Amino acid sequence: MPFKSLEELRAACLDLPAGDDEAAAAVARRQDTLTKPRGSLGRLEEIAAWAARWQGRATPRLDRVKVLVFAGNHGVTARGVSAYPAEVTVQMVANFAAGGAAINQLARVAGAELDVVALDLDRPTGDFTQGPAMDDEAFLSAVSAGHDAVDGDIDLVCLGEMGIGNTTPAAAISAALFGGAAQDWTGRGTGVDDAGMKRKVAAIEAGLARHAAALPDPLKLAAALGGRELAAIFGATLAARRRNVPVLLDGFVCTAAAAPLAKLHPAGLAHALAAHVSAEAGHCRLLEALNLPPLLDLGMRLGEGSGACLAVNIVRSALECHARMASFAEAGVSDK
Repeated sequence: MPFKSLEELRAACLDLPAGDDEAAAAVARRQDTLTKPRGSLGRLEEIAAWAARWQGRATPRLDRVKVLVFAGNHGVTARGVSAYPAEVTVQMVANFAAGGAAINQLARVAGAELDVVALDLDRPTGDFTQGPAMDDEAFLSAVSAGHDAVDGDIDLVCLGEMGIGNTTPAAAISAALFGGAAQDWTGRGTGVDDAGMKRKVAAIEAGLARHAAALPDPLKLAAALGGRELAAIFGATLAARRRNVPVLLDGFVCTAAAAPLAKLHPAGLAHALAAHVSAEAGHCRLLEALNLPPLLDLGMRLGEGSGACLAVNIVRSALECHARMASFAEAGVSDK
């Protein structure tokens, strides 16, 4: 296990590589020579420079893309915060393995490998309204599992999750990190009715009150309010930074899971892009708090890394334009 204590994990979060400014500058210089008005490809130009900075190469590439979906179960589902029973998490993991989920199709189209990491699905986290979701050992174990899932041989990682009830810990973590009332961050998740929404808000309020002492510390609140799959996403985001792998974050749960890194380090998520803004109520608010403008807005709220996988093709397009477009000189086109 790479992290044996919260102090060791905190030290790793505070000591992050800055990225390769020279590689990003080389991309920007080339963009200005290509057969187009300067800046006319908009965010595609920014994406090419972003990939160069975090891959550490002036010609970024996507030869190997991986989608990591982490799955976990939550004790807080006993509070009636989800429209689906907790056993659906296990059933959906089986569906991933059989190739029957949306993410299987999207990963294939994006030319990405798919790995699903199930985290103690037979042992849900604690109900955070009654006590911490995870003790330090369980939290560090899940963070380490996510950290270990990212290897340095990949060019881009898409992060996603599966866990019935996990928009509840995501909303609780968001409120703890950025303030505001519980209802400001709470959406319908898998489709709870009005009574379910009231139960969900009440559970989040109870969790925030019970763990008030942990709220100033991003790591302690992530353990107290989160889940194993959220902790693993945090670990994977950290590992990607340390191993020069740019990240595409999926929806609300995934973004909330990574958000403590931005609170620990002012540029903690500089290597990550928000693939999309989901229809879940708190996601737009969270992206604004993190200054992460989304690439897509398709009204999705599935999870599984689905939005992140869709955005792979935007990144591919950015890198293809950068690498294959002719310069004005090469094409014999007059520059201004």
